[in-house]
Amino acid sequence: QVQLVESGGGLVQAGDSLRLSCAVSRGTFSPNAMGWFRQAPGAEREFVAAISWSGRTTVYVDSVKGRFTISRNNAKTTVLLQMNSLKPEDTAVYYCAAKPETGADYGSVRKYDYWGQGTQVTVSS
Repeated sequence: QVQLVESGGGLVQAGDSLRLSCAVSRGTFSPNAMGWFRQAPGAEREFVAAISWSGRTTVYVDSVKGRFTISRNNAKTTVLLQMNSLKPEDTAVYYCAAKPETGADYGSVRKYDYWGQGTQVTVSS
């Protein structure tokens, strides 16, 4: 059974930092690319960042470039999202997701087969 479990969300002020973590179970298919998505109330789920199986390729949505960093450990058991200089518009439920590594479609919600339960990030102004 594939399991992805997020942690690290919380309530912070604008300008603060948070680090989200996603624990990846041994049952996850491999090689896989990992992504972070977010969904604000009343909005569609949107792509935030992704990292390839090798870790050599990272992709970000324009609104977080220079502020967020995605990484994964060598054992492929943890994916991190370091979020700096947080803004109120970053408020959302953040989801970790996994897809087969194809070298493409890192930002496509539909290509991800497995999802975590989400963790709430709230940034106050």
